[in-house]
Amino acid sequence: MNLPNKLTILRTIMIPFFLFFLYSGIFGKNGDYIAVAIFIIASLTDLLDGKIARKYNMVTNFGRFMDPLADKLLVCSALIALTDLGRLAGWIVIIIIAREFIISGFRLIASDRGVVIAASYWGKFKTTFQMIMIIMLIIGLPYDWAQILNLILIYVALALTIISLIDYIAKNYKVFLEGADS
Repeated sequence: MNLPNKLTILRTIMIPFFLFFLYSGIFGKNGDYIAVAIFIIASLTDLLDGKIARKYNMVTNFGRFMDPLADKLLVCSALIALTDLGRLAGWIVIIIIAREFIISGFRLIASDRGVVIAASYWGKFKTTFQMIMIIMLIIGLPYDWAQILNLILIYVALALTIISLIDYIAKNYKVFLEGADS
């Protein structure tokens, strides 16, 4: 159990605490701030675990499987909670989560064929904007400019979700078609 894998496990363990503070009304607005702090720390563990694993040659099968799963659990939990709290439209969350399922399915098919498909820059931009959007929606600043910024972040994150899906499929569709004849 190396450091990158421990960071991945930590990120997964942080999700229930993040949700507790986001949903718990006993802390008032401070609950949102604590939830944002937990979300930011969890997001930073995503950045760190990959960098450490690659830099020090600590990539493991556990990490290859659990890291993207932990990322999806964190982001999807936040998106679903924000929908439940009335801060984000459900149809947007459905598109974002559907993209994650499609890409995960693609990666599973590729993996069965011995092909590893790396994350693209579009996917990294998508993740970055989703995380910034989530942070801003949790904080919920009561200013007009913040509402406009939130709307821009939502639609940029949505556009990047769709663009990254199209890019991913365009670059990797042959992996999927190779087994279609079987």
